Amino acid sequence: MGKILSQDEIDALLSSVTATMTQAHRTAQTAAGAKSSRAVPYDFKHPNRVSKDQLRKLETIHDTLAGQLAGALAAIQRATVEADLISVEQITYTEFITSLKHPSCTYTFKLSPLDGQCLIDLQPALAFAIVDRLFGGRGAPLEEERELTGLERSVLRHIMTRVFEQLEAAWKRILEVKAEPVSFETHPQFIQVVPPGETVIVVSLQLTMAAAGGILSIGYPYVTLEPILEKLAAQNWLGSPRGSAGTGSRQELQELLKGLEVSVSAMLGTTQLSISDVLDMEPGMVVPLSVRVGDRVTLQIEGLTKYAATVGQVGRRKAVRIEQCQAKEP
Repeated sequence: MGKILSQDEIDALLSSVTATMTQAHRTAQTAAGAKSSRAVPYDFKHPNRVSKDQLRKLETIHDTLAGQLAGALAAIQRATVEADLISVEQITYTEFITSLKHPSCTYTFKLSPLDGQCLIDLQPALAFAIVDRLFGGRGAPLEEERELTGLERSVLRHIMTRVFEQLEAAWKRILEVKAEPVSFETHPQFIQVVPPGETVIVVSLQLTMAAAGGILSIGYPYVTLEPILEKLAAQNWLGSPRGSAGTGSRQELQELLKGLEVSVSAMLGTTQLSISDVLDMEPGMVVPLSVRVGDRVTLQIEGLTKYAATVGQVGRRKAVRIEQCQAKEP
């Protein structure tokens, strides 16, 4: 039979249990108080009205825009152009306007059928580099920034037409839109499309050319995109048809390639000479080639043999007539 506890031992045991429970209760209260005292800061100047998932979809749309824009500008300028998506963020309209340079190259445009107006801005260095390239220059920016002249605005308007076309193509997967320019402004503070505190989704693209580069910024007021934000949901995005988009992209790529310039050369013949023969060459010397008069010559595209042709003349110019495809080099 086990030992029977005395009354003093029972009282001591109950006191120990009560003290342990009291200490555990105090520890729990302290932890709960510490947890409830943690405050999460909220910036009322930057309300997160667009979810992270929707921002990611906007990034995807404008990453596509960057690729299409690089190809379109390269075809127009006959030079390599790189376009990269920098960021998609939501800030207030006042912060967006104050971030633009002065003088600026800012267009307001409608994105029909959506309501309101959006903004697209080219940094002056980028705008002048594009204009300089179209006028036959190297595409270098001006040392001192100034406003565009009337002629330069006309040239830039032609470029912006292509930019708006690519913007429509990028949005096509979500909604059929029509980008319609409204106005051009060099003083951003005079542009007021929404109240100063309204949220604006700003997309920044870095455009880089051979001799210059700059930022192209697109500002979408929240009230403009609000009706279609639900369409940016994951299920709607994954369920969108891809076949038509792929076909359209392929056709656009073919149109861009048609405008590219390639070098075409006719290889009349080849021969081998020693170094001494080359050193002894003088004006009037005749160098026999590996082909005879009347033989076909090879026609090369960017250094690659593609055709066999015969030499002739059109007017006062030498010419070749293609006779056979995929010719082999002699």
